Amino acid sequence: MRQPDSLRVDQRPEAEPYLSVSNLVVKFPSEDGVVNAVEGVNFSVTRGKTLAIVGESGSGKSVTALAIMGLVNRKSAKVTGEVWLDGEELIDKPDSAIRKLRGNKMAMIFQDPMSSLHPFYRVGAQLAEAARIHRRLSKKAAREEAIEMLNRVGIPAPRRRVDDYPHQLSGGMRQRVMIAMALINSPALLIADEPTTALDVTVQAQILDLIGQLQTEFNTAVIVITHDLGIVADIADDVAVMYAGRVVEDAPTTKLYASPEMPYTLGLLASIPRMDRETDRLDPIRGNPPSPLKHPDGCVFHPRCKYTDRVPDRACFTVRPELLPTAGDSDHFVRCHIEPEERRRIAASVLGTGAGGNAAIATAGADGTGPVTPVGGPA
Repeated sequence: MRQPDSLRVDQRPEAEPYLSVSNLVVKFPSEDGVVNAVEGVNFSVTRGKTLAIVGESGSGKSVTALAIMGLVNRKSAKVTGEVWLDGEELIDKPDSAIRKLRGNKMAMIFQDPMSSLHPFYRVGAQLAEAARIHRRLSKKAAREEAIEMLNRVGIPAPRRRVDDYPHQLSGGMRQRVMIAMALINSPALLIADEPTTALDVTVQAQILDLIGQLQTEFNTAVIVITHDLGIVADIADDVAVMYAGRVVEDAPTTKLYASPEMPYTLGLLASIPRMDRETDRLDPIRGNPPSPLKHPDGCVFHPRCKYTDRVPDRACFTVRPELLPTAGDSDHFVRCHIEPEERRRIAASVLGTGAGGNAAIATAGADGTGPVTPVGGPA
């Protein structure tokens, strides 16, 4: 689980996670100034577990994933910090070494399979390429493995579909092909960047169930990047909430839904339709995320926060808060100046629960048809 910013990865007392990210910073110089895409991100994930990274568009989620995969162009970006994968540090490795790991030890499912799959090549050839490069399989053996993977991810008639082009498949089937491509070499780390974007809710549920089944089969460490908190409760063990390139709250999923404390997290949860009561209007977070060219002084969320008057000496406007464990819970980290007890009173008011009690944000299954249950279990 998450550790304080001051604690190095190699000082952690628990078993080493498969992936550990420590103080990751990604900056893109531009004509208008330096784009601060990711600033000091820390998290870890263990094999067989799922970490969800959530936040609005532009919060740095995808750039974080691309930096882990070594897909950020180092000629046009400055990447610092530490990324440890199975005991290997990746930031300082040359591109040739990262290329041997990518698609083998770690793999990624991208947001838009139509733009990620090459339109000129049959899907079977694109699947087989990964197996041939990393495992030196013959063309025939790689094709058979591609057919087997298409069958595993639920593509009907895989021996016929293996020769289809991407445009001949539906959106859900293309996403399944991307999952098959990512998993064909049984990677130990899978990063799924908005894997259900633009899919209808029934297909969303099927894709998420498929990722869960394959995670169990391969004992894979999974990172799911999403802006949809409605699916996170069903699939993730831990959640890291990102805003303006920083992690602002990090906790086990049940704790985050039961006792959210960062005002930004509260805003995200308050914008989800409630199943347990009638609501005339949702309460969106006011304003827009800050420009990555110039983040505000103090807490980066303060221009949009309703509760800056709860902090003395205008600290929200002048002092950058650190990500610290909340009172009485070493697994729950929050980046906020508001005192923990006051944060819990605010959460109770926003979410309609008793202070420190269970936040009954009710969700159905990802397909919208499952039973309605309070996230986080009983109070």
